[in-house]
Amino acid sequence: MALIETGSTAVKLMSRPIEPSWIIEGNPVAQSCVLSQSSDGLASTIVWECSEGRFNWYYDFDETILILEGSIVLESDTMRPTRYGPGDVVFFRDGAHARWHVEGRVRKLAFCRTTQPFILSFAARVFNKIKRVMFLSEKRAAPGLAST
Repeated sequence: MALIETGSTAVKLMSRPIEPSWIIEGNPVAQSCVLSQSSDGLASTIVWECSEGRFNWYYDFDETILILEGSIVLESDTMRPTRYGPGDVVFFRDGAHARWHVEGRVRKLAFCRTTQPFILSFAARVFNKIKRVMFLSEKRAAPGLAST
């Protein structure tokens, strides 16, 4: 796996149908393409596009979206209907529910992360902190780097 990957949002999208029981109105057609995925498989970047329609969406992971083209109206039990368009960013936490109204067509860039139980994420943060400290210590002590 390359440590740095580059890409474009101009990619061929594959059909990714919306769960039929979630559709409220219309015939929204969704497509997407995974642009990148973390080495542990818990995070990914996706281009997603959908035609006009209204539907529910239930989130079982954290998702941050950036609207690239088109517009949507989002609402939930705790949020009044609000329109979002190009350049707008929305964050959905794991467990969120939103009602989407795609106006015409929308294209978004989505940053998705599967959440872990608190104890696992805490252990991972501790491990990564120790790794960073050890790496910096090793780098400082490496021969040829010390001044004479």
